[in-house]
Amino acid sequence: MENHPIDNLMRSTLENIKEMVDVNTIVGDAVESKDGSTIIPISKVSFGFASGGSEFYSKQPPPTGVKFPFGGGSGAGVSIRPVAFLVLKNESVRLLSCDGNSTYDRIVDSVPQIIEIIKGFGKSKHSEPKEPPKQEE
Repeated sequence: MENHPIDNLMRSTLENIKEMVDVNTIVGDAVESKDGSTIIPISKVSFGFASGGSEFYSKQPPPTGVKFPFGGGSGAGVSIRPVAFLVLKNESVRLLSCDGNSTYDRIVDSVPQIIEIIKGFGKSKHSEPKEPPKQEE
């Protein structure tokens, strides 16, 4: 059985979409900054696809071996929106969300940083030698 023209139309459109969207579109290539941090962009990819066609009939049947004319079209749309950035620095990993609307999300994301700051205060306090108190004469 011979392929209908709409099959070729859909196949062509889907092959082009497949070329545009791959894993590197969602999880981008890593970028290394001057301070040694590695930043990996993470995006949300959405796409839509539509295809259609019609054969044009007339009131009289076509002669034997003649096909009716076909008209069709297809289209696709792709949307790429950054969602977050994964930041790797030394032994710490942070997820920086681009959608900063939620206060609770920002608080939860900042907890590891706050813990590191508190640990830093504790280390600096214990690492300084204490002087004995001065005696009054």
